[in-house]
Amino acid sequence: MDFQDIIYEKREGIALVRLNRPHKLNACTLKTYAELRTALQDAEADDTVRALVITGEGRGFCAGDDVQEIFLASPPEGRGPRVRERLEELRGRGQRGVDNLLFFDKPAVAAVNGPAVGYGFDLALMCDVRIAAESARFGSIFVRRGLMADAASLLLLPRVVGWSKAAELTMTGDIINAQEALRIGLVSKVVPQERLMDEALALARRMADNAPLAVRMTKHGLRRSLGLDLQPFLEWQSVCQDLLLRSEDHREGALAFAEKREPRFQGR
Repeated sequence: MDFQDIIYEKREGIALVRLNRPHKLNACTLKTYAELRTALQDAEADDTVRALVITGEGRGFCAGDDVQEIFLASPPEGRGPRVRERLEELRGRGQRGVDNLLFFDKPAVAAVNGPAVGYGFDLALMCDVRIAAESARFGSIFVRRGLMADAASLLLLPRVVGWSKAAELTMTGDIINAQEALRIGLVSKVVPQERLMDEALALARRMADNAPLAVRMTKHGLRRSLGLDLQPFLEWQSVCQDLLLRSEDHREGALAFAEKREPRFQGR
């Protein structure tokens, strides 16, 4: 497999995915999502892989979508439907793509080495356990771009940190540091940067050393206990986000981000 935007390797039963666009804090393009989809499908299908670790190269975990490349490269009249269609295809609503982490049968650990914002926040949240470096930052910043929070935040965040804190994070777009993430239960542990990968790989190894069928059934049980009806929810969220992607407020949010200024939302 030939990857450019990610680094994918297997280490004695552990699949390690590293986002590899450090110059953009690992913000994702359509190509990045396609490569992530391929890596996740391979890790899911490979019976020798018993656990997954996701992290980022450089000083960022994932800064979400590369707004400049994905959203601002197309004219407004065709941007919403076409871009959303491509994002849906490459992130993979259902059981095909990056959102496959919501369905992923094997233990998944996020080693959050820096900012995890926007879809990067969701990418970490879709993992079963998050370990953060002291430099990690977390933010569901979609409302700042005129969009609703993505599926993982809406589904999982209230169950992880409680309704009130989830509402605060998703409706303000506030960014919190690693210690606050630990305090509210968003991450399991905060460690110095130089120990992050050792800690994440060690945790993945402890999971991988257990009986694979028992681990998978345990993960299924945890999912079922939450009462998640994933597919209908993903379809509903996709329709709502598509409407927002066509809005003037989203265009303004994306432009404001690119121009490094505060957005002026009009409710249109």
